[in-house]
Amino acid sequence: MIETVLHHIGGNRVASISGRRHPDYDPWTRKVLAEVASGDGEDTRRAIEAAQAAFPAWSTRAPTDRQLVFLRAADALDRRRPSVIDMLAAETGCGPYFANLQFDFCLAMLRQAAGLAHAPTGQVLPTDLPSSRALALRRPVGVVAAIAPWNAALTLAGRAIVGPLALGNTVVLKPSEESPITGGTLWAAVFDEAGLPPGALNVITHAPGDAGMIAEELVTHPLVRRISFTGSTVTGRRLAELAARHLKRPVLQLSGHNALIVLADADLSLAVDAAAYGAFVHQGEICMCVRRIFVDRAVADEFTARFVKKVSQLPVGDPRDPSTVVGPLINEWALSLVERRVAEAVSMGAHLLTGGTAAPPCYPPTVLTGVPAEAEIAFEETFGPVALLETVDGPDEAIRRANASRFGLTAGIISADTYAALDLARRLDVGIVHINDQTVNDEPQMPFGGLKESGWGRFGLQFASEDFTELQWITMRDTAREFPF
Repeated sequence: MIETVLHHIGGNRVASISGRRHPDYDPWTRKVLAEVASGDGEDTRRAIEAAQAAFPAWSTRAPTDRQLVFLRAADALDRRRPSVIDMLAAETGCGPYFANLQFDFCLAMLRQAAGLAHAPTGQVLPTDLPSSRALALRRPVGVVAAIAPWNAALTLAGRAIVGPLALGNTVVLKPSEESPITGGTLWAAVFDEAGLPPGALNVITHAPGDAGMIAEELVTHPLVRRISFTGSTVTGRRLAELAARHLKRPVLQLSGHNALIVLADADLSLAVDAAAYGAFVHQGEICMCVRRIFVDRAVADEFTARFVKKVSQLPVGDPRDPSTVVGPLINEWALSLVERRVAEAVSMGAHLLTGGTAAPPCYPPTVLTGVPAEAEIAFEETFGPVALLETVDGPDEAIRRANASRFGLTAGIISADTYAALDLARRLDVGIVHINDQTVNDEPQMPFGGLKESGWGRFGLQFASEDFTELQWITMRDTAREFPF
């Protein structure tokens, strides 16, 4: 039986005002998983108003009560593990390894978020005014609009809502049309079971092509005070421009074109394994994935031979099969984009070392070298299992070429000299660097985010208060002040 997915507004599952629905597809089988409510601006306004109505009570709730909601939410999610892992495969093509990685991240995030309820909310400031006291207090901003992508649906939707909720805000979540369940209504069900008050979390789903309508309402509505967005730089720029016109602060985690640097003294076994994992985990559909590998000329031949051999043997196919590494791309458009960009690079002179021929709905793990700088795949984020391999003469050239990208999300450095690698890390124009590891790493408490066109602001529970609370200055006097007139 096909599931019916409805909006979640004010604690209730409700149909779209228009009555429209659209199908949610399995990217591997292309079968319909669910019929999903197709929201519009009017549905979004109802959700925003519900969030605003819930804000006064939730923001002033006792810390222990808020803490218990997140602990119960972790338990409610934990009980759903088998069904969530299955749904991540069915809805987003996510294999068991990466699905469990997402799941464990979310459990840790919920349990850590419980501690935010009792975190200090301000400080006493020194003042030169006699008989005065000055305080800097943080308070929740109000309604937060959370716009999440499909590629790590559970984690990225959870990250968008948990921090703001834990700080006393209320949220309207817009999941991707590709993941309305694992990136949307699943979270509503978990928090309902945990006792989150009705209206504190609302979910609006929409049909393909309607994301802009929903996002515009979320950004421009006067009751929405913050925007949390994870997605492409193209879309993030449009949202940031719109938010600026309405004097609203967005938190943006955008595209990456991430580099892995393999130095001459690197452990090549580690480098090959790290590069293969970083480039091809979840079929390359992660913003953190390795896109460019810069290898020192002294070890380039050996690294290339070993890397290509490993990549050519990675299993491709059904995401439900535990042995699969590279599953289906999310939809036909994504597959055609990867095909086109690889074909363009080869036509311009790039050399194909392995892969390069689509087997719909999958694209095989592919390695290119000698990619011309003007080929799209050389400078645009390509969400798929493709890595670009290039030789460099020493660390200075590697840093220069890594920094030539207009993106600055994450990078990795493989070297036996960790102190020298630390110096190199500080020269990289990225928000995150991993030494002797690849680029796909995250923990709930870390300051996750990029530089340049990879966005601004930092996700991570320990840093959420910087973006999802307002800082208020309050003074108090013990005696009457004397005024000059």
